[in-house]
Amino acid sequence: MISGLGTCLPKTEIGNSSLPNDLQTSDEWIRTRTGIESRRRVTPDISVIDLACEAAGNALRSAGTDSVDSLVFATTTPERPCPAAAPEIAHRVGQSGIPAFDVSAVCSGFLYALASAGALITAGIVNSALVVAAETYSRIVDPTDRSTAVLFGDGAGAVVLRAGSSDEPGALLAYDLGSDGAGAELIRVPGIREQPTGDRWFAMAGRTVYLQAIEQMANSTRRVLKDCGWSPRTLDLLVPHQANARIVEALARRLELPPEQVVCGLSRIGNTAAASIPLALAGALSRSELRPGARTALTAFGGGLSWASTALVWPQLTAITSEV
Repeated sequence: MISGLGTCLPKTEIGNSSLPNDLQTSDEWIRTRTGIESRRRVTPDISVIDLACEAAGNALRSAGTDSVDSLVFATTTPERPCPAAAPEIAHRVGQSGIPAFDVSAVCSGFLYALASAGALITAGIVNSALVVAAETYSRIVDPTDRSTAVLFGDGAGAVVLRAGSSDEPGALLAYDLGSDGAGAELIRVPGIREQPTGDRWFAMAGRTVYLQAIEQMANSTRRVLKDCGWSPRTLDLLVPHQANARIVEALARRLELPPEQVVCGLSRIGNTAAASIPLALAGALSRSELRPGARTALTAFGGGLSWASTALVWPQLTAITSEV
């Protein structure tokens, strides 16, 4: 069950009007098509691990604990291919010696990490876990590509999971995970063997991804709600991956949910990939959109292609946020 929530954002905020002129775009064009007004970006001295450690420490403080038994880290933007970042994050937040590993599922990464950590707890291997997601997409997005440069921001979020019973608020009641490797080329960053050609940037087939994201998140949400014995009508709040406002709005229509029951909090942070759901949860708490006792579903779609959903009754907790 979720017992703590922490987030971290870079201090540097880049508004639409501050984007490079060679993108040939405007504040109005970006707002209309994405719902994004600005995004956060790290400075050269801040790493994705720095963001992750700050969010992880905040989650521990939110949970009122100074130790966990395991750590799972989700990212698409690691500092290096090897070693995994999770052991270093664990060490830096005072958790040396615990099992710690990375998960790579792009924008679905946080929910895949949540399911992995939850399974470790359910199996009795550990009693608690830190689930951390952090991204620095500003380092892999082509700054001259209007289709991606306006969308993505940097940030991190983390939750503390602990063992508990299914009738406690915060218990993760069901999961739905899936993938389709036939769409592997739709969202991609070139591999090491491809990069000597000069193409090293993140790329996305926007229209196809848009349609797939709506379909897969809607279907995944329905499946996880069914497993809980819920329906869209009995759901209090849906927290989807914050890709862009149009996808969030279309997902709400597909599930026949009113806009006020679907969190869309990306206007000032953009698409933060794997970190978007914990950041959206913290934002919803700060705006009083998310309250204790709310029947809540989380859903995401990302590269792979991959998708994931889970559901819970939201617990009483206070999110701790900070900037670096």
